[in-house]
Amino acid sequence: MKTVGRLGGWPVRCAAAAFLTAYACNRLAAQVDRTKPPTLPPPPALKLPVIQTATLENGLTLAVVEMHKVPVVDVQVMVDAGAARDLADAPGLATFTAAMLQQGAGTRGALEVADEAAFLGAELNTTASFDGAVASVHVPKRRLDGALDLLADVVLRPAFSDSEVARQRELRGAQLVQQRDEPVAVANIAFPAIVFGAAHPYGHPLNGTDAATAALARQRVVDFYRTYYRPAGARILIVGDVNLAEARRLVAARFGGWERGDVPVFPAAAAPAPAARAVYLIDKPGAAQSVIRIGHVGPPRTTPDWYALDVLNTILGGAFTSRLNQNLRETHGYTYGAFSQFAARRLSGAFVALASVVTAKTDSSLIEFLKELRRIRDEPVPAAELAKAKAYVTLGLPGEFETTSGAAARFRELLAFGLPLDYYDHYIERINAVTADDVQRVARRYIDPDHFDIVVVGDRSQIETGIKALNEGPIMYRDVWGQEIK
Repeated sequence: MKTVGRLGGWPVRCAAAAFLTAYACNRLAAQVDRTKPPTLPPPPALKLPVIQTATLENGLTLAVVEMHKVPVVDVQVMVDAGAARDLADAPGLATFTAAMLQQGAGTRGALEVADEAAFLGAELNTTASFDGAVASVHVPKRRLDGALDLLADVVLRPAFSDSEVARQRELRGAQLVQQRDEPVAVANIAFPAIVFGAAHPYGHPLNGTDAATAALARQRVVDFYRTYYRPAGARILIVGDVNLAEARRLVAARFGGWERGDVPVFPAAAAPAPAARAVYLIDKPGAAQSVIRIGHVGPPRTTPDWYALDVLNTILGGAFTSRLNQNLRETHGYTYGAFSQFAARRLSGAFVALASVVTAKTDSSLIEFLKELRRIRDEPVPAAELAKAKAYVTLGLPGEFETTSGAAARFRELLAFGLPLDYYDHYIERINAVTADDVQRVARRYIDPDHFDIVVVGDRSQIETGIKALNEGPIMYRDVWGQEIK
């Protein structure tokens, strides 16, 4: 008797399946040929909502994306006040200022700000990266008015009280102490410090140092806020169940009085000259794993090569099935995950390949990393692997626009980096146009093994001998901030 399928783990046979109609049984039988994968139809075209823009009288730019299926709204106030603008003697000032925005605003204290957000059912966040600061709220549409009142207070009327500055300063100081016990956190600070150098806007710790944090005072925060939190350097992105006219009315009522003022130009800095390949070892006695970062300066987000770089990185280390992860995790078992990325930045970002690996296999992991990084340059990508990578990118893109939060993150990228507002309307076709020659061309241009900075955070007594034996460059010793040990 022929088995035609399984229901709940049990085999189903047509003669015994009295509860199935003949039609259903024949239909089930026709579906169980496992010798061939199913033929998938072409994916439907991606149709994205249009970004509508307006400019308020004070120069503030408003961008609106209508998504009416669910009655929720995301509002993001983007300010040109990122950590690239930190003063030389005050690293961490930008992120500290952003964190302080919601520690008391308008007539509300810090707890009242949090209570108001909770009452509204809103998610309120303030943060800063190297390239900018963002104050955002995700809220049900029926609570949008109240959420905008709260957000306007946070952005325009932060209190910066002495008591909260002191409390946040102590909290950050404790976080800096804790991160020194986290090898991954140490690697994430040391790698850009080594790649960019202390003089570059991206070369200092995002959240500052012990000394800089201890010296933070209210006036420093206030001066930074007054310099950079201006409508001329800001954009408001609203995604969700609103239209442009409604959004403009709501925003103008709350942000229309934002005082004008010139914002200093974004700091310009040339990428540091490439240095010869070297290993930078940061000793972490007793570490169970070694944290590896391999890379160098990369391109800015605005490069026209970004489409080819997206495909390249998907093949190399941007997905679970990419070469680095398949090699170091699946084949060798050295790590739970090995990946790579090109950091999206206004200035030249960085290329980095990364993993946390078993201490005893640190040298073996470096061998496999460097093998894959050289192979992607030297050997053309096979057609099947190229097609798989492009499908991964293009078929995954629509899912990133399914929610207001996801769509806001993608559209914010366009505003942050000055990309065309119809950028994603053409993204899939441009990804599909990438060829194997394009992948090899950008690999040879943007991945340079001769100039890698190889950063390893681990137990020096266990890994140094093996690393030296690789003969991949001189070993230099750095502290937890990536600075030379003298």
